[in-house]
Amino acid sequence: MRVLLFSSQHYDQESFARAGTGLPLDLHYQPTRLSVDTAALAQGFEVVCAFINDELDAAVLERLAAGGTRLIALRSAGYNHVDLAAAERLGLGVVRVPAYSPHAVAEHAVALVMALNRRLHRAYNRTREGDFTLHGLTGFDLHGKTVGVIGTGQIGEAFARIMAGFGCQILAHDPYPNPRLLALGARYLPLDALLRESRIVSLHCPLTADSHHLIDARTLAQMQHGAMLINTGRGALVDTPALIEALKSGQLGYLGLDVYEEEAQLFFQDRSDHPLQDDVLARLLTFPNVIVTAHQAFLTREALDAIAGTTLANIIGWAAGNPQNLVEG
Repeated sequence: MRVLLFSSQHYDQESFARAGTGLPLDLHYQPTRLSVDTAALAQGFEVVCAFINDELDAAVLERLAAGGTRLIALRSAGYNHVDLAAAERLGLGVVRVPAYSPHAVAEHAVALVMALNRRLHRAYNRTREGDFTLHGLTGFDLHGKTVGVIGTGQIGEAFARIMAGFGCQILAHDPYPNPRLLALGARYLPLDALLRESRIVSLHCPLTADSHHLIDARTLAQMQHGAMLINTGRGALVDTPALIEALKSGQLGYLGLDVYEEEAQLFFQDRSDHPLQDDVLARLLTFPNVIVTAHQAFLTREALDAIAGTTLANIIGWAAGNPQNLVEG
């Protein structure tokens, strides 16, 4: 069975080659992002393996189906970029990786908290230039601070456990309370109450119609003055222009992003030789209290191996008539 991986990087090729050893799959790798203009590259491939910034709207799915594709195998947990109604109409199966390494994303979120708090990015650049002064580098003790966790699935739970280990008080918001976090001492609150009480807020919820721009001008105004916001979920969970206004006023004191609403044309590519065309992102990058990473929270060896293993098992199971991890509209 021929499988084409769009948006594949060298680390994808390495992990899928390891996971695919001995399997009856013919794996091909395409660094190009899947779009309506590149869908023709999948001609003759029964399975298209897509990543988070690949386009899977109706127009793309129609071209894939016309070229012989029968299965969309997502290398991600999220599937908000897939037109499921169109996939069903075209007879395309859609499978995903519901969990790989929650620790990878949770630990990256904690890394953003620590780097922002202790100004590690500024200290690193300063000492490399021979400046060993400490002005502007004062942080705060995490111990005893209140941390709000929005979305308490596996990743949110892992993040909350780490922060509890620092001695933080954990608040949570999720329509389905996690009994393990309740046992840990977390308190579930409505969103507005969580925002008011939290010094640090971290987003770990899926992107849905209800959570789109969950953090906007109104909810930012409810947060503590100078609070920290971390987003390792999906870019569209936050209204980025509203973040800029909150940073300018000082309402938002720290911002750590691993995702960005308009990242599809930027992330996973080397743009260092070209002027940044995204004015909103360019403005964000001017703030000294902002760290943006390019959707790397998932990027650990353990997570990559788990993603590859589950994705290939999904394909084999589907081909055998025993589909696993199906996404249904």
